Amino acid sequence: MLSFLPKLLLLALLALPATVVLNGPLVAAQDATEDEEAVDEDVSDDVIAEEDDEAEVEDDENTELTEDKDEEEAEEALAGEFKASPHADTTILFVRGEDFPANNIVKFLLGFTNKGSENFVVESLDASFRYPQDFQFYIQNFTALQLGTVVPPQRQATFEYSFIPAEPMGGRPFGLVINLNYKDGNGNVFQDAVFNQTVTVTEKEDGLDGETIFMYVFLSGLGLLVVIGLHQLLESRKRRRPVTKMEMGTSSHNDVDMDWIPQETLNQIMQSRRDKASPRRSPRKRTQKRSAGSDE
Repeated sequence: MLSFLPKLLLLALLALPATVVLNGPLVAAQDATEDEEAVDEDVSDDVIAEEDDEAEVEDDENTELTEDKDEEEAEEALAGEFKASPHADTTILFVRGEDFPANNIVKFLLGFTNKGSENFVVESLDASFRYPQDFQFYIQNFTALQLGTVVPPQRQATFEYSFIPAEPMGGRPFGLVINLNYKDGNGNVFQDAVFNQTVTVTEKEDGLDGETIFMYVFLSGLGLLVVIGLHQLLESRKRRRPVTKMEMGTSSHNDVDMDWIPQETLNQIMQSRRDKASPRRSPRKRTQKRSAGSDE
């Protein structure tokens, strides 16, 4: 039994290198297969990514086409079921330019030309403010002008229309739509969107608002109070100031003829003036002197 062990070890040593040599190509082959599978997976991922990109591009193109179609449908819906006649032309002219002040009259002239061979009957003219992002939503609808005017072939007609934008709309953009409704001699109804653009309603600057009027009234009242106060102050100062009395003395006038008055009377008059002018004399002494003078 022990004699076979060296032989078995020798066989094991010989078999081990052969096994390693045989397993090496197998492992290499497995690695190559795995690399090929990885390359195939990468190629398939790239192909899938390219297909996804192409699908996204197609989706974007379809979306753009759909949006353009929606816009066209919206414009058609905005114009209504009726369209303009190829045998008629319209022009518009704003009297004060394309300026739309809030709470002020906006006036325009609309010209209609019949280029066909049949009569056109212009029925009405209307205008309205729309939401700028979606013209289907009305913000302010103005009264339609009923016309009923017949325009013969190769003739023109001019119509005048005016409206007033609301005051709270000042300083914001809105879509202005002006439609002209008419029909031909056969009863076919047409509608022409003469003006269909976004405009800005400006705030009204001229005129006086409530705040300005209140400010002017307040300043006027304040000025009146100041004037009254100064007048009262001057009056009070005048009342406090003492009044100085001026005594006018007697003077003889040369142009007065005193010869016809008796001398005694003149003496008494002069004496009485002296008595009044001298405060030192008592009334008793004045009386005594007057009595003595009368005795003489």
